[in-house]
Amino acid sequence: MEAEKSYVIDCSSQILGRLASHTAKLLLQGASVTLINAEKAAISGHVSDIVANYKQKLEFIDKANPEHSPYWSRRPDLLVKRVVRGMLPWKKAKGRDAFKRLRVYVGAPTDVAKPGKEQVKNKGDAYESSITVGDLSEKLGYRVN
Repeated sequence: MEAEKSYVIDCSSQILGRLASHTAKLLLQGASVTLINAEKAAISGHVSDIVANYKQKLEFIDKANPEHSPYWSRRPDLLVKRVVRGMLPWKKAKGRDAFKRLRVYVGAPTDVAKPGKEQVKNKGDAYESSITVGDLSEKLGYRVN
């Protein structure tokens, strides 16, 4: 049996949507993926529109059964993980198995960013109006202790 491949992807100056779709594709191919520096991923668009969109997602509650409402975290690593989850076929077993092979970190832990692991570089596009995931988390109310 072939050993599964593991990738370490640095999220710094990467567009979040492109990063998430690339990560989802690797996960569905059977690889295990680790995302580091999740707070430095960028979301392109007008900052006020992005913040308003995510605030609306946080406030959504199903009146019939509030416990079954979708959950969006304010933490940068969990927010990135949730975006990747949206790119996976979550209602199928292969999507849930792929999601279990995903690890997301704020910063770059020393044991993860070893030179023995394969590094993936995505094309980082620079947009005039964009916000990092860390800045978005702060605007949504997340405070680092």
